Amino acid sequence: MHARSRRSVGNLPAELTSFVGRRHELVEVKRLLSAARLVTLTGAGGVGKTRLALRVAADVRRAFPDGVWLVELADLGDPHLLPSTVATALGLRGTGDQAAALAEYLEDKQLLLVLDNCEHVADECATLVAKLLAISGGLRVLATSRHTLHGEGEHILHVEPLPVPEAEDTGASPVEAVTLFTERAAAVSPGFELTPENRAAVVRICRRLEGIPLAIELAAVRLRVLSVDQLVERLDDRLGLLTSRPLGARPRPRTLEAAIGWSFELCTPAEQRMWTQASVFPGGFDLDAAEHVCAPHETDGDSALDVVAGLLDKSVISRRNGTFGRQAWYRMLETVREYGGAKLAEAGDETGVRARQARYYAGLARRYRTEGFGPRQVEWLDRLRREHANLRTVLEQCLATPERASHALDIAASLWNFWYGGGLVPEGCRYLRRGLELCGERTITRARALYGMAFLAIQTGAPHTELLAELAELAEEFDDERLRAGRAECAGMAAFFTGDLRGGAELLERALAGYRLAGDALLVFDTLILLAAARFFLGDPRGTAAAEEALALTERHEARWSRGYALWAVAIHRWRAGEHRQAADLLREAIALRLTDRTLLAFLVEALAWCHSSEGAHDRTARLLGGSQAVWRLSGARVGEMSPYQSFDEQCATLARNALGDEEFDAAFAASAGFGLDEVVRYALGEKPAPARASGPARTGEPGGLTRRQREIAELVARGMTNKEIAADLVLSGRTVEGHVENILVKLGLTSRAQVASWLAGQPRRPA
Repeated sequence: MHARSRRSVGNLPAELTSFVGRRHELVEVKRLLSAARLVTLTGAGGVGKTRLALRVAADVRRAFPDGVWLVELADLGDPHLLPSTVATALGLRGTGDQAAALAEYLEDKQLLLVLDNCEHVADECATLVAKLLAISGGLRVLATSRHTLHGEGEHILHVEPLPVPEAEDTGASPVEAVTLFTERAAAVSPGFELTPENRAAVVRICRRLEGIPLAIELAAVRLRVLSVDQLVERLDDRLGLLTSRPLGARPRPRTLEAAIGWSFELCTPAEQRMWTQASVFPGGFDLDAAEHVCAPHETDGDSALDVVAGLLDKSVISRRNGTFGRQAWYRMLETVREYGGAKLAEAGDETGVRARQARYYAGLARRYRTEGFGPRQVEWLDRLRREHANLRTVLEQCLATPERASHALDIAASLWNFWYGGGLVPEGCRYLRRGLELCGERTITRARALYGMAFLAIQTGAPHTELLAELAELAEEFDDERLRAGRAECAGMAAFFTGDLRGGAELLERALAGYRLAGDALLVFDTLILLAAARFFLGDPRGTAAAEEALALTERHEARWSRGYALWAVAIHRWRAGEHRQAADLLREAIALRLTDRTLLAFLVEALAWCHSSEGAHDRTARLLGGSQAVWRLSGARVGEMSPYQSFDEQCATLARNALGDEEFDAAFAASAGFGLDEVVRYALGEKPAPARASGPARTGEPGGLTRRQREIAELVARGMTNKEIAADLVLSGRTVEGHVENILVKLGLTSRAQVASWLAGQPRRPA
């Protein structure tokens, strides 16, 4: 069996509370997943769709060797970011067309994707899922939504509330709603149990709340301060009117709203204000954010800490540990947050809260830019990843509000390094581009944004000439040495990546001098790494000094993430000098840091393969080259495809192929090319034995990286057939053909169907 099939991969969260009931639904969802490739759980908010989906996903994970992956969409405000959100959940770090990159990555995977809370992006989910399912035969999708996605081949299970006891309940058999209430009540009120004396009251509560799990859980929390009889009395008082309805009307959403509303009424005025104002944080918040954004009323005597503690005690928010600086992190259930948002809008406070939030995140981004090259470098990256949903919300709100668009530009420009290191290059480009379009004033902030946009654009091969031209103008206008250096750095990097090594090095030297004058340690470091790489490929021994200076900088500033790049730079120069084992030791030291930067890991594993090639360890070289390809694919970065890097890979591969033979090399390469990140790291560090070779001949596919089906469709496209005609000829759906054609163009680097015929003309004919 291939090593990959034994992995336990994915990102499902651990269950924090017991799962109650739903036996029939569990069996039915599993049956649907075995027969259908898209299954959607629908139902009202709070009915338990997410919990059911997660339990099913956990139960079936053994059937998916490439993992079960949860994608939370509740906080996704911009539908255009759906592909990048899915890619990020899968651990992909793309720099180009994320939908195409997803399709290519999933093409040969056996994987379950859980898309949670799709209702507000239902059309986009349906379109993306159709494309992905068309490409990947091993993909299954389990979605939760308040309404159907209307996707092709979609199978639907409507999730009902939990069963409740009959009016004349005898207690002869357990009922799921009662069991849920009892378990949750015992959790908040130790010693609570269901007895003959309190059973009637518990049954009445569950019937009044009509079996809706969220409403039952919110009610059970009140047993911290109320008896069961008091709970019944208060439910009768507050929900009687709200749950009365015309015959045949659907009660559940109103019942749920009433249950949440009752919790709202039990909060103090200060807690109510905090609840409504904290609803602007879709990703959660810490105490620092609450103190800056959630302004207290002049009559509030309690501190923000006291109010947060009150909301935590009432289970309005929940606490999660392990954020930046080891501070506590607080989140609301999505339905609870939506209720708070509606109350905030009713109160007319939203504009002021959003303005404070924009100022807070602009300051946070500037702090990251100032402190991000230092002892807290990794902590800052972790914090920004956790704040990602909030950053998206703030940026979208600011870009939609002309008077706050400058905040968006300031935030996006300050985070240029995060967009790159976090694998969010397309998203960063999108925010910077929109901000530059809206903010035309010639300011320092605009100049910083031009630098960030150019830096990211060069990583993807996008146009950047006009950006650099305007940046040069503003640098002179403001007489700013840092901006001059930024323009030189980007221009030098572009020249380097396109093969002009000497010209690139000269520009990078100019940039380095400018950054030294400006006293910007982070940008001095970045430029030293680029310069060390350019000089490495030039065979210029001065690159060693640049690499060693970069390493010394990371030690002086205690910048752990940057240290990984510096170790790589020193190692490749040691390797070029013939110190192969010392170079390998440095590379393994960097890999052992186990940083989350996929691009860095790909560089490290690739260079480690060069070291083993020089030592004549050709089998290990082939396996490390396969592992580096796996990481490059996960990173989405294109730097490794540039000719300077590719040439060394090809030399090592040729030596290994000649020594091992084609079949043995291909088998060794393929065995590790299917690894996940953890497996690549463990193999590179010698913690994992050599992977078993793939059984049978290695999968080589068609020229251009096309699958056999894609080659077949490419030939029909070349004959001038439309997607509809191809679908009819091959007995496929129109969406399936459309997805294949899009991926053919991406893989071949083409922009039109007409170019496919020219490409095919230069390929050898397939045997009949």
